[in-house]
Amino acid sequence: MKTVLAGCTALALAGPAWAQDDTTVIGVSIPAATHGWAGGMNFHAQETVKRLEEAYPQLDFVLAAASDAGAQVNDIEDMVATRDIDALVVLPFESDPLTPPIQSVAANGTWVTVVDRGLSVEGVEDLYVAGDNPGFGRVAGEYMAEKMPEGGDIVVLRGIPTTIDNERVAGFEAAIEGSGITIIDMEHGNWNRDDSFNVMQDFLQKHEQIDAVWASDDDMAVGVLAAIEAAGREDVQFVLGGAGMKEMVQRVMEGDEMIPANVTYPPAMIATAIEMTAVGMVSNAPVSGTFTIGSVLITEENAEDFYYPDSPF
Repeated sequence: MKTVLAGCTALALAGPAWAQDDTTVIGVSIPAATHGWAGGMNFHAQETVKRLEEAYPQLDFVLAAASDAGAQVNDIEDMVATRDIDALVVLPFESDPLTPPIQSVAANGTWVTVVDRGLSVEGVEDLYVAGDNPGFGRVAGEYMAEKMPEGGDIVVLRGIPTTIDNERVAGFEAAIEGSGITIIDMEHGNWNRDDSFNVMQDFLQKHEQIDAVWASDDDMAVGVLAAIEAAGREDVQFVLGGAGMKEMVQRVMEGDEMIPANVTYPPAMIATAIEMTAVGMVSNAPVSGTFTIGSVLITEENAEDFYYPDSPF
């Protein structure tokens, strides 16, 4: 995916660069491939670890993918107890349950890089790498407002309860304020196709008229579209997802009226986080602070620039 940098702030040195003949252990804890975006993220994490272990013989990586928040907590505790990790790169499954164990890791002096889903307490991590989540919601909301100049009634599907989901929704709501667009229903689809299919089914049963859907994620958009088709509803004008899934970008590129646009949120951000952490471990390069990857609106005019048919996502 094409990556656009919204901003990068380096605040301090990464810490002591380990001697070349010492082994530095970096733990990488991520959610399992429960949906398309996570599948792409897992692919990029595995590829990056392989490449960096070849490039830096003094680095050893421990990569674990968890199916739920409890399993991820166990993975992190195991990394600390059995591998004595020097750094942790973590994309939290959920914010609240992962915050205390990550706080404990940081309190022991271990370098912590948090990716994508922020923690529920600020200032725990040394480095934060994420997409521009307020911008993700804002770009989607601005498109909705432009696409629906007369206003209309929409429904919204939220992701897993996390700080980034809150930021996205807040950005979206601010962008549509005063546009005449009314959110008539909003529920968590958990970035999951099946959950979103069920949520959209409920929406369709409750509301006789829905003008458009902000699915806020491409996997959720797939579930939404399936529910609309199954119900035979023709009132929904379009569905706006997000993250740049290749199937969705292809539909935008082909001028599909139901998928007229998309918003980028690249799963390859995990590679950025792992690589920046590795550089901090083997050098004195300043890598702490916040690294933000901007969101871009994908339309029929520029979709070809964001379409990669060989991508895992």
